Amino acid sequence: MCGRFTLIINLSTVVKTFHVQEVASDYRQGNNISPTQQISAIIHDNKTKLVNFRWGLIPSWAKDPSIGNKMFNARAETIADKPSFRSAFIKRRCLIIADGFYEWQQQEKRKQPFHLSLKSGAPFGFAGLYETWMSPEQKPVSTCTIITTDPNELIKPIHDRMPVIVPKDKEVLWINMENQDQKELASILKPYPAEEMRMTEGFIPMP
Repeated sequence: MCGRFTLIINLSTVVKTFHVQEVASDYRQGNNISPTQQISAIIHDNKTKLVNFRWGLIPSWAKDPSIGNKMFNARAETIADKPSFRSAFIKRRCLIIADGFYEWQQQEKRKQPFHLSLKSGAPFGFAGLYETWMSPEQKPVSTCTIITTDPNELIKPIHDRMPVIVPKDKEVLWINMENQDQKELASILKPYPAEEMRMTEGFIPMP
């Protein structure tokens, strides 16, 4: 799973890295970002935009928004079939911007956090899905989820899942809503190469 992540890198670096054409909302940084918070993501809607979503997907048909509190992750193996995710998988994909994430390992009487990031130090995009839910007051609520997959060899000793990090050369393909080839999209949802990642103990402080 992925229940905490970091985004410390500045906005100008993100704009350059992801070729953002429009910053359409506030930029959300943090060293321990958690579900239900507003987070920064990238979509393609005629142009590449940086937007905000509430982390925890609320399906458009949901009657109770609290369902989103539990739907902050989606398993890559089942997103094409589950009613909560299958429409978004085809029509509403995003990159959720991060520069690292946490996993915890049980060590005797406590859980030790480990921070995972790219060796390059560059920001990256988690494979995400998003939805817009209408409240009873007819106010739109935009939400998202992070897709997870099997762990790579670096993460396997501490956790049995990891978030999908979209490879740089697949980012445009992932957010291109004209592409609805499920087989091609599913091929992106693989463990990120362990040799390109690093792991450190503890939480990362804000600069």
